[in-house]
Amino acid sequence: MPKKIRLGILGGGGDSLIGVLHRVASFINDNYEIVGAVFNPDFEDNMQFAKEIDIPTNRIYKDFDTLVEEEMKLPEDERIQVCSILTPNFLHFPMAKKLLENGFNVICEKPMTTTYEEAKVLQETLEKEGTVFAVTHTYTGYPMVRQMREMIKEGVIGKVHKVDVQYYQGWMNPIIHDKEKRGTVWRLDPKKAGISSCMGDIGVHAFNMVEYTTGLQVQSLLCDFNYLYDDNQMDMDGTALIRMDKNVKGVIRASQVATGEENNLSIAIYGQKGGLKWEQENPNYLYKLNDPEPLQVYKPGHEYNSKLSLDGTKLPPGHPEGIFDAMANIYLGVAKAIRGEEYNSGEFPTMKDGVRGLNFIENTVASHKQGNIWVDMD
Repeated sequence: MPKKIRLGILGGGGDSLIGVLHRVASFINDNYEIVGAVFNPDFEDNMQFAKEIDIPTNRIYKDFDTLVEEEMKLPEDERIQVCSILTPNFLHFPMAKKLLENGFNVICEKPMTTTYEEAKVLQETLEKEGTVFAVTHTYTGYPMVRQMREMIKEGVIGKVHKVDVQYYQGWMNPIIHDKEKRGTVWRLDPKKAGISSCMGDIGVHAFNMVEYTTGLQVQSLLCDFNYLYDDNQMDMDGTALIRMDKNVKGVIRASQVATGEENNLSIAIYGQKGGLKWEQENPNYLYKLNDPEPLQVYKPGHEYNSKLSLDGTKLPPGHPEGIFDAMANIYLGVAKAIRGEEYNSGEFPTMKDGVRGLNFIENTVASHKQGNIWVDMD
């Protein structure tokens, strides 16, 4: 198989941050080549954007259905092998389902769909088709998050008994207090974003980090939301108490109106013999707490780290790596899977993680609306 994997892009045009992130990530390890796309719903804008980023325009299509139809006419060794879905949430399900049914591999932004039922339908479709499906929970690509996962798996901190993760942003604060502005943001529209804004957008990342690092599953939760205004249908802030396997308990806190916060994702896992802490805004430091020993700091690129961590490290020690590199590590893992190469199960989140995420989102909403009660996850 040729080195370059033929990549299609859906969405992410114009000044989209997520578009830049995915395109740069796909280039970093020299595994992908963008050969087709629908960057924007307007065809003229679509073509103009392709020219701006110097992508050949012969396979820039007017819409998604045309992309699938025309690509399927091409010989198998020419057509798109994997499509990245970077559109608003409500388009994830129909696009992913049709791509899977036509034999494409898929890389999908989170949340994977807008409902748990849709997520289960996608899971059944994937099992039938047998292609590769990745959900871009980007933070699992950081070397020190992967190191945390491997250390917990190896029993470095002993039996886990407490988890504490928060994801605080403040970007919605200047919007939510203006009724007119609230109507212009798709994340506040249930028809486009799904039933949750805060938990659906960033709380699900925090949830994924808990299960990814500990290897345990959340079994039940109790959630409380803040909508701020009676006419706002979407949560802006939420806190969930969680109960996990093996009597582990914890808390997931998320907010889009934490004034002044930028992208404050942090996770702490406490075990019988010690604890581990990591912060997204300072991603090169993994802190190991072990009473009564002094605090230890792990940093990427050093030989004391796990193979999974080192495989995701591109620079020598002392050179900061960031979110582009984290996303690139997910793309690297997907490339290995598409080529049938051996890879670590922690190299990219899968359909299972996407389904779990939707289960989490719907149960946080159910817990809040039923009077802040405990609800069980599937």
